Amino acid sequence: MASEYGGMWKSLGMDLGAHDQLLAVLGQGYTDVFLSQANRPKGMDYFNFVMSEVHGLRIKEMLEAREQGEKIVGSYCVFVPEEIVRAAGATLVGLCSGADFAMEEVERVLPRNTCALIKSSFGFKLGKVCPYLESADMIVGENTCDGKKKSYEELNKLVSNLYVMDLPQTKSENARALLKAEFVRFARAVEELTGNPITVESLKKGIAITNAKRQAMHRLEALRKADPEPISGLDALLASQVSFYDAPVRFTESVNALCDELEERIKDNVAVFPEKTPRILMSGCPMAVPNWKLPWIVESSGAVIVGEESCVGERGLRNLTDDSGQDVESLMEAIVDRYFKIDCAIFTPNEDRADHIVQMAKDYKADGVIQYALNFCQPYQIEAMGLESRMEKEGIPMLRIETDYSPEDAEQLKTRVEAFVEMIG
Repeated sequence: MASEYGGMWKSLGMDLGAHDQLLAVLGQGYTDVFLSQANRPKGMDYFNFVMSEVHGLRIKEMLEAREQGEKIVGSYCVFVPEEIVRAAGATLVGLCSGADFAMEEVERVLPRNTCALIKSSFGFKLGKVCPYLESADMIVGENTCDGKKKSYEELNKLVSNLYVMDLPQTKSENARALLKAEFVRFARAVEELTGNPITVESLKKGIAITNAKRQAMHRLEALRKADPEPISGLDALLASQVSFYDAPVRFTESVNALCDELEERIKDNVAVFPEKTPRILMSGCPMAVPNWKLPWIVESSGAVIVGEESCVGERGLRNLTDDSGQDVESLMEAIVDRYFKIDCAIFTPNEDRADHIVQMAKDYKADGVIQYALNFCQPYQIEAMGLESRMEKEGIPMLRIETDYSPEDAEQLKTRVEAFVEMIG
């Protein structure tokens, strides 16, 4: 891939040597974690291809579209409204995180005890190894937690195109009004970026494309309720991760084709794990590519992951946007309504998330919940303590794990996970 796309990456100002090292590690990790699985659905071949070209062909496609006038908007969070970006004729892509890179440089800019996700995103920038970041015409940050809010002050010194969106922290009328005002401000900003006015027709198109992608993922999630499960949790997570990078229409078609295959597998009782394998619901922080450490440990410890309560999972995908409005104002209201339902740990109080985890555990017939928080992610770490009490009251076994992206604690985590799986099994 390096020889084919080297010129493109160089034109983006990337560090080719460091990037080659990243791709080598990513490729080996993908082989060890995903390609080593037995009896994978044939439909996963598409996602294998996407991952093999995630920094190559996909970037080339976006840059070619940019030559035709299409702008690229990069995002770190599911609160950035995809419908609005697409209504303005732009492409929305997720930005890189999920692995440690250039940590010595990062810790000259951020404190060592900064959340692992934030440090990772800075590492990809300072290391010049994320082509999505380097090709974005607008980088959208959002004031979710305090760590992100303050880190964007530093990121603004490193990039010339940062747009920061403010977000509410409660579920009150005033908070919804803030979110609406911010979405309206964001819509004006992407209109200015693209030169394209947002109209009723373009908003309906943006909503339709985004809803179709979510509906395909809803279909995939529903099929994971089968026992035995026709797809591994790792592969289902990969599909969610790819949704942040891939062209949305093509992605939707590929997920639906995969679901067609999974439905046949269920009819024929073809599965990736034996029946009655202990079923785990993962809950907590988002898992961006290539953050596969904990899911791999779980599924190599005699359990299957049947769902993810996370932003890279059901929390970020579960609600659709109402497209029945007949003017821009009502469609924007519908978009605000949809995103205001996201129960991220930034909200206080946040009982909706606890209720959602309990409901998911029941719907997916989970034998236990693994609550996952990144080191120094205070919102999810603090919520985990209350969740333990709630899960105990509901009779749902829960394991609380705090970790980062390094492999150093893998054996310790495996010991704890194996003990948990043995207990619930």
